[in-house]
Amino acid sequence: MKVAVTYEKETGNIFQHFGKTQYFKIYQIEDGKIVSSEVIDNGGNGHHALPPYLKSLGVETLILGNRGQGAVDAITAAGLKELPGITGSADEAVELFAKGELKPNFDAKCDHHGEHHENHHHGILARG
Repeated sequence: MKVAVTYEKETGNIFQHFGKTQYFKIYQIEDGKIVSSEVIDNGGNGHHALPPYLKSLGVETLILGNRGQGAVDAITAAGLKELPGITGSADEAVELFAKGELKPNFDAKCDHHGEHHENHHHGILARG
């Protein structure tokens, strides 16, 4: 199974704004373990084109921080499973996911209402 995480290269953390992510870390999971990973760029795509792009790479599940309603709709339309509201280390989050212990926060959304927030901290990394 392939899992994509919105990725902040400088820190190794989950990038918190889906529509502005420049990188994804793609993980291959087999038998509950991470067997490989690679960092890719966003393919030059905007937030509506990102889910189909990830799907074309064989991604089934997307782990991310926050996202707006347009992103939710695009993720759903692409047939990806989303696990939003996750913060902290991308590697740790995927390890928890592989063990079935990652708890998403589906209330973690970015409301675009004329304000711009540089640092979104709506979600939490919940350990099971």
